[in-house]
Amino acid sequence: MAAMGSKDKEALAGCYAADAVAYTPDKGELRGRDAITGYLFAFWEAMPDVRYEDTAKYEAGNVAVNEGFVVGTNTGPLRLPSGETLPASGRTLRIRSCDVTKVEGGEIVSHHFYFDQLEFLGQLGLLRELSAH
Repeated sequence: MAAMGSKDKEALAGCYAADAVAYTPDKGELRGRDAITGYLFAFWEAMPDVRYEDTAKYEAGNVAVNEGFVVGTNTGPLRLPSGETLPASGRTLRIRSCDVTKVEGGEIVSHHFYFDQLEFLGQLGLLRELSAH
């Protein structure tokens, strides 16, 4: 998605239907374009250099699956599902991820985000005993 790579908030919002639904491992179900793009913008704030490294792409009809890695350096505040905000860790992250999107009428209507939360927290240094392995 070019809008993600260019960090163009308006273009990214335009990719989603107004009533789109997303499912995330950390925030649960997100309803509506604003909630979904807000979720993604929070990642941009926490990791301004974030990028997606594709390892595989699949398409079948109006469904696309992207496997790869979310890569970036945590140089901004990170908002947790609890509402707490953590200061930047300065750590570089490389988290395996998979996205499944469904498109109708040229807009994303459903987006499933998958990533390993333990790996994410471990690479941030929040699970010191796990990140040592």
